[in-house]
Amino acid sequence: MKKWLAFAVAAALSACSSSENKTYYQLPVVAQPVAQSQTLSNHQLWVDQVTVPDFLAGNGVAYQTTDVQYVIATQNLWASPLDQQLRNTLVANLSAQLPGWVISSQPLGSEQDVLSVNVTGFHGRYDGRVIVSGEWLLYHRGQISKRPFWVELKQEQDGYDAMVSTLSRAWQQATQGVSGQISRLP
Repeated sequence: MKKWLAFAVAAALSACSSSENKTYYQLPVVAQPVAQSQTLSNHQLWVDQVTVPDFLAGNGVAYQTTDVQYVIATQNLWASPLDQQLRNTLVANLSAQLPGWVISSQPLGSEQDVLSVNVTGFHGRYDGRVIVSGEWLLYHRGQISKRPFWVELKQEQDGYDAMVSTLSRAWQQATQGVSGQISRLP
């Protein structure tokens, strides 16, 4: 009788568990760094950090349903923390966009420029658009530059796959704005 009761409890508990599949997303690295020798470069940039707000810091992909409401997906998740993905793709994109620069996610020494990025929006929206927004801070030769960024792109197809791909393109556009400013540095 006890075996039967234990089996019934186990069966009931397994029936309550979710059998829905989870999907994991990783931002693709769109830009490929140019192969070159960068050992003699005078231009060094340390991407110190990329921060995201709490609603983006969890595992779920964020979607804005109204002007004031967001939903965090429970089945569509980031494969690794979003701030790490954004930092890694930022380093890759800047490396491709700034030939002659050494771009690193680790400190390079005392003569480097330092970039920090605060991402405030990285989500899909109810009107079929994606938003990538925030600001970046660049420390260069004792001076600090601060610039906001806002990229809004239309999603070409429905679904999370298309949303993540569009977010990736928007992030690449945001990094082009950063690299454009950095390339003008003396």
